Amino acid sequence: MKYEGFTTFNTIADNGILTVTFDYAPVNVQGLPMLADLTMLAQKLEADKQIKVVVFQSAHPEIFVSHADTEFLKDMSDKAVPRNEVKLLDLQVVLERISKLPQATIAKIEGFARGGGHEFALACDMRFAARGKAKFMQMEVGMGILPCGGGASRMARQTGLGRALEIVLSADDFDADQAEFYGTVNRALNPDEIGPYVDKLAKRIALWPSESINATKQAVYESIDLPIQEALRAEAYWLYQATSQTPALRRFKYADEQGAEYSMENQRNWPDMVVSIQDVK
Repeated sequence: MKYEGFTTFNTIADNGILTVTFDYAPVNVQGLPMLADLTMLAQKLEADKQIKVVVFQSAHPEIFVSHADTEFLKDMSDKAVPRNEVKLLDLQVVLERISKLPQATIAKIEGFARGGGHEFALACDMRFAARGKAKFMQMEVGMGILPCGGGASRMARQTGLGRALEIVLSADDFDADQAEFYGTVNRALNPDEIGPYVDKLAKRIALWPSESINATKQAVYESIDLPIQEALRAEAYWLYQATSQTPALRRFKYADEQGAEYSMENQRNWPDMVVSIQDVK
Protein backbone atom coordinates (compact mmCIF):
# COMPACT_ATOMS: atom_id res chain seq x y z
CA MET A 1 0.00 0.00 0.00
CA LYS A 2 1.39 3.41 -0.99
CA TYR A 3 0.86 6.28 1.41
CA GLU A 4 1.51 9.36 -0.68
CA GLY A 5 -0.22 12.32 -2.29
CA PHE A 6 -1.08 14.09 0.97
CA THR A 7 -0.78 17.86 1.31
CA THR A 8 -1.07 18.37 5.07
CA PHE A 9 1.15 15.58 6.40
CA ASN A 10 3.96 13.22 5.42
CA THR A 11 4.10 9.48 6.05
CA ILE A 12 6.76 6.83 6.61
CA ALA A 13 5.94 3.11 6.85
CA ASP A 14 8.39 0.81 8.63
CA ASN A 15 7.89 -2.70 10.05
CA GLY A 16 4.14 -2.43 10.54
CA ILE A 17 4.22 1.14 11.86
CA LEU A 18 3.01 4.15 9.88
CA THR A 19 4.31 7.47 11.18
CA VAL A 20 2.14 10.41 10.12
CA THR A 21 3.80 13.81 10.55
CA PHE A 22 1.55 16.86 10.25
CA ASP A 23 3.33 19.58 8.27
CA TYR A 24 0.83 22.17 7.04
CA ALA A 25 2.13 25.72 7.28
CA PRO A 26 1.76 27.98 9.04
CA VAL A 27 0.01 26.36 12.05
CA ASN A 28 -1.34 22.90 11.07
CA VAL A 29 -4.87 24.30 10.93
CA GLN A 30 -7.56 21.65 10.78
CA GLY A 31 -9.29 22.67 7.56
CA LEU A 32 -10.83 20.97 4.56
CA PRO A 33 -7.42 19.94 3.10
CA MET A 34 -6.51 18.15 6.32
CA LEU A 35 -9.91 16.43 6.56
CA ALA A 36 -9.57 15.33 2.93
CA ASP A 37 -6.12 13.92 3.65
CA LEU A 38 -7.35 12.11 6.77
CA THR A 39 -10.23 10.61 4.80
CA MET A 40 -7.82 9.33 2.13
CA LEU A 41 -5.52 7.99 4.84
CA ALA A 42 -8.40 6.17 6.55
CA GLN A 43 -9.47 4.57 3.26
CA LYS A 44 -5.98 3.15 2.80
CA LEU A 45 -5.55 2.01 6.39
CA GLU A 46 -8.92 0.26 6.51
CA ALA A 47 -7.72 -2.08 3.75
CA ASP A 48 -4.14 -2.56 4.97
CA LYS A 49 -3.32 -5.46 7.32
CA GLN A 50 0.42 -4.83 7.06
CA ILE A 51 0.18 -1.60 9.06
CA LYS A 52 -0.65 -2.36 12.68
CA VAL A 53 0.15 0.90 14.45
CA VAL A 54 -0.23 4.54 13.36
CA VAL A 55 1.72 7.24 15.19
CA PHE A 56 0.59 10.84 14.66
CA GLN A 57 3.10 13.59 15.35
CA SER A 58 3.98 17.07 14.09
CA ALA A 59 6.89 18.70 12.30
CA HIS A 60 5.96 22.07 13.82
CA PRO A 61 8.11 22.86 16.87
CA GLU A 62 5.19 24.37 18.82
CA ILE A 63 1.98 22.89 17.42
CA PHE A 64 0.58 19.36 17.18
CA VAL A 65 -2.66 20.21 15.34
CA SER A 66 -4.36 23.55 15.87
CA HIS A 67 -8.07 24.36 15.99
CA ALA A 68 -10.57 23.68 13.23
CA ASP A 69 -10.72 26.23 10.42
CA THR A 70 -13.46 28.78 11.09
CA GLU A 71 -14.56 28.34 7.47
CA PHE A 72 -16.39 25.25 8.73
CA LEU A 73 -18.75 27.41 10.78
CA LYS A 74 -19.28 30.51 8.64
CA ASP A 75 -22.00 28.86 6.55
CA MET A 76 -23.89 27.36 9.49
CA SER A 77 -27.50 28.36 9.94
CA ASP A 78 -28.29 30.93 12.58
CA LYS A 79 -31.59 29.15 13.11
CA ALA A 80 -31.93 26.21 15.49
CA VAL A 81 -32.30 22.88 13.65
CA PRO A 82 -34.77 20.27 14.97
CA ARG A 83 -33.06 17.22 16.46
CA ASN A 84 -34.52 14.88 13.83
CA GLU A 85 -32.93 16.99 11.05
CA VAL A 86 -29.44 17.15 12.51
CA LYS A 87 -26.67 15.53 10.47
CA LEU A 88 -23.15 14.78 11.65
CA LEU A 89 -20.59 17.45 10.81
CA ASP A 90 -17.71 16.63 8.47
CA LEU A 91 -15.25 16.92 11.36
CA GLN A 92 -17.27 14.45 13.44
CA VAL A 93 -17.46 11.96 10.58
CA VAL A 94 -13.74 12.07 9.84
CA LEU A 95 -12.62 11.81 13.47
CA GLU A 96 -15.02 8.94 14.12
CA ARG A 97 -13.48 7.15 11.14
CA ILE A 98 -10.01 7.69 12.61
CA SER A 99 -11.27 6.35 15.94
CA LYS A 100 -12.54 3.14 14.33
CA LEU A 101 -9.44 2.30 12.31
CA PRO A 102 -8.37 -1.36 12.66
CA GLN A 103 -4.88 -0.21 13.67
CA ALA A 104 -3.78 1.02 17.08
CA THR A 105 -3.45 4.81 16.89
CA ILE A 106 -1.11 6.90 19.03
CA ALA A 107 -0.94 10.70 19.27
CA LYS A 108 2.55 11.94 20.21
CA ILE A 109 1.84 15.50 21.30
CA GLU A 110 4.78 17.89 21.57
CA GLY A 111 3.00 21.20 21.05
CA PHE A 112 -0.35 22.97 21.20
CA ALA A 113 -3.45 20.83 20.66
CA ARG A 114 -6.42 23.12 21.05
CA GLY A 115 -10.00 22.86 19.82
CA GLY A 116 -10.18 20.50 16.85
CA GLY A 117 -6.54 19.52 17.36
CA HIS A 118 -7.35 18.30 20.87
CA GLU A 119 -10.43 16.54 19.51
CA PHE A 120 -8.25 14.77 16.94
CA ALA A 121 -5.99 13.55 19.75
CA LEU A 122 -9.02 12.33 21.71
CA ALA A 123 -10.10 10.32 18.66
CA CYS A 124 -6.82 8.36 18.79
CA ASP A 125 -6.56 5.26 20.96
CA MET A 126 -3.66 6.55 23.06
CA ARG A 127 -2.13 9.94 23.76
CA PHE A 128 1.28 10.88 25.14
CA ALA A 129 2.25 14.48 25.91
CA ALA A 130 5.62 16.20 26.31
CA ARG A 131 6.08 18.24 29.47
CA GLY A 132 6.84 21.90 28.85
CA LYS A 133 5.64 21.66 25.24
CA ALA A 134 2.10 20.23 25.08
CA LYS A 135 -0.82 22.56 25.76
CA PHE A 136 -4.49 21.63 25.52
CA MET A 137 -7.70 23.64 25.37
CA GLN A 138 -11.32 23.54 24.26
CA MET A 139 -12.09 27.18 23.61
CA GLU A 140 -15.42 26.79 21.83
CA VAL A 141 -17.77 27.82 24.65
CA GLY A 142 -16.03 31.19 24.80
CA MET A 143 -16.78 31.67 21.11
CA GLY A 144 -20.47 30.96 21.68
CA ILE A 145 -20.57 27.34 20.47
CA LEU A 146 -19.40 24.04 21.96
CA PRO A 147 -16.80 21.39 21.06
CA CYS A 148 -18.23 19.77 17.93
CA GLY A 149 -15.62 17.19 16.93
CA GLY A 150 -16.15 14.84 19.84
CA GLY A 151 -14.61 17.16 22.41
CA ALA A 152 -17.61 16.98 24.70
CA SER A 153 -18.61 13.34 24.25
CA ARG A 154 -15.15 11.73 24.04
CA MET A 155 -13.84 13.97 26.83
CA ALA A 156 -16.53 12.77 29.23
CA ARG A 157 -15.68 9.16 28.41
CA GLN A 158 -12.03 9.84 29.24
CA THR A 159 -12.37 11.96 32.35
CA GLY A 160 -15.86 11.61 33.76
CA LEU A 161 -18.59 14.22 33.75
CA GLY A 162 -17.29 16.82 36.19
CA ARG A 163 -13.78 17.07 34.81
CA ALA A 164 -15.03 17.15 31.24
CA LEU A 165 -17.24 20.12 32.09
CA GLU A 166 -14.37 21.81 33.94
CA ILE A 167 -12.17 21.51 30.85
CA VAL A 168 -14.82 22.60 28.36
CA LEU A 169 -16.46 25.40 30.37
CA SER A 170 -13.21 26.94 31.61
CA ALA A 171 -11.95 27.33 28.00
CA ASP A 172 -8.43 27.58 29.39
CA ASP A 173 -5.06 25.97 28.72
CA PHE A 174 -3.87 22.94 30.66
CA ASP A 175 -0.49 21.28 30.38
CA ALA A 176 0.78 17.71 30.02
CA ASP A 177 0.83 16.91 33.74
CA GLN A 178 -2.67 18.30 34.22
CA ALA A 179 -3.84 16.28 31.21
CA GLU A 180 -2.42 13.13 32.79
CA PHE A 181 -4.22 13.99 36.04
CA TYR A 182 -7.49 14.60 34.18
CA GLY A 183 -7.07 11.38 32.18
CA THR A 184 -7.08 12.95 28.72
CA VAL A 185 -3.59 11.59 28.02
CA ASN A 186 -2.07 8.25 28.99
CA ARG A 187 1.17 9.74 30.25
CA ALA A 188 3.04 13.01 30.54
CA LEU A 189 6.68 12.48 29.62
CA ASN A 190 9.79 14.62 29.54
CA PRO A 191 10.67 15.86 26.03
CA ASP A 192 13.65 13.52 25.78
CA GLU A 193 11.56 10.54 26.93
CA ILE A 194 8.46 10.79 24.75
CA GLY A 195 10.07 9.70 21.46
CA PRO A 196 11.76 6.55 22.81
CA TYR A 197 8.70 5.62 24.87
CA VAL A 198 6.24 5.90 21.96
CA ASP A 199 8.69 4.15 19.63
CA LYS A 200 9.09 1.20 22.01
CA LEU A 201 5.34 0.91 22.56
CA ALA A 202 4.53 1.09 18.85
CA LYS A 203 7.13 -1.55 17.99
CA ARG A 204 5.77 -3.92 20.65
CA ILE A 205 2.15 -3.56 19.51
CA ALA A 206 3.25 -4.07 15.89
CA LEU A 207 4.44 -7.60 16.82
CA TRP A 208 0.87 -8.83 17.36
CA PRO A 209 -1.57 -10.13 14.72
CA SER A 210 -3.45 -7.30 13.02
CA GLU A 211 -6.76 -9.12 13.50
CA SER A 212 -6.34 -9.38 17.27
CA ILE A 213 -5.40 -5.69 17.49
CA ASN A 214 -8.57 -4.77 15.63
CA ALA A 215 -10.77 -7.20 17.60
CA THR A 216 -9.44 -5.81 20.88
CA LYS A 217 -10.09 -2.22 19.81
CA GLN A 218 -13.60 -2.93 18.62
CA ALA A 219 -14.51 -4.85 21.78
CA VAL A 220 -13.28 -2.05 24.02
CA TYR A 221 -15.01 0.72 22.08
CA GLU A 222 -18.24 -1.23 21.68
CA SER A 223 -18.54 -2.34 25.29
CA ILE A 224 -17.57 0.84 27.12
CA ASP A 225 -21.12 2.13 27.58
CA LEU A 226 -23.03 -1.15 27.54
CA PRO A 227 -24.57 -2.92 30.54
CA ILE A 228 -22.18 -5.61 31.75
CA GLN A 229 -24.05 -8.57 30.21
CA GLU A 230 -24.08 -6.92 26.78
CA ALA A 231 -20.44 -5.87 27.20
CA LEU A 232 -19.44 -9.46 27.95
CA ARG A 233 -21.37 -10.63 24.90
CA ALA A 234 -19.45 -8.10 22.79
CA GLU A 235 -16.17 -9.45 24.19
CA ALA A 236 -17.20 -13.00 23.28
CA TYR A 237 -18.22 -11.95 19.77
CA TRP A 238 -14.87 -10.27 19.08
CA LEU A 239 -13.01 -13.21 20.64
CA TYR A 240 -14.47 -15.48 17.96
CA GLN A 241 -13.53 -12.96 15.27
CA ALA A 242 -9.94 -13.12 16.49
CA THR A 243 -9.66 -16.91 16.86
CA SER A 244 -11.10 -17.39 13.38
CA GLN A 245 -8.44 -15.15 11.80
CA THR A 246 -5.26 -15.49 13.89
CA PRO A 247 -2.87 -18.31 14.90
CA ALA A 248 -4.24 -18.17 18.47
CA LEU A 249 -5.45 -21.78 18.61
CA ARG A 250 -2.17 -23.10 17.19
CA ARG A 251 -0.29 -21.07 19.77
CA PHE A 252 -2.40 -22.48 22.60
CA LYS A 253 -1.74 -26.01 21.33
CA TYR A 254 1.99 -25.32 21.02
CA ALA A 255 2.14 -23.88 24.55
CA ASP A 256 0.27 -26.91 25.89
CA GLU A 257 2.63 -29.33 24.14
CA GLN A 258 5.63 -27.48 25.55
CA GLY A 259 4.21 -27.46 29.05
CA ALA A 260 4.52 -23.68 28.99
CA GLU A 261 1.36 -23.11 31.01
CA TYR A 262 2.86 -24.74 34.09
CA SER A 263 6.39 -23.38 33.75
CA MET A 264 7.50 -21.06 36.54
CA GLU A 265 10.07 -19.68 34.10
CA ASN A 266 7.25 -18.53 31.82
CA GLN A 267 5.27 -17.20 34.75
CA ARG A 268 8.24 -15.01 35.61
CA ASN A 269 8.87 -13.95 32.01
CA TRP A 270 5.49 -13.44 30.36
CA PRO A 271 6.54 -10.19 28.61
CA ASP A 272 9.28 -12.06 26.76
CA MET A 273 7.28 -15.26 26.27
CA VAL A 274 4.41 -13.50 24.50
CA VAL A 275 6.96 -12.07 22.06
CA SER A 276 8.67 -15.40 21.40
CA ILE A 277 5.40 -17.19 20.64
CA GLN A 278 4.88 -14.88 17.66
CA ASP A 279 7.12 -17.35 15.81
CA VAL A 280 4.24 -19.84 15.90
CA LYS A 281 2.21 -19.02 12.81
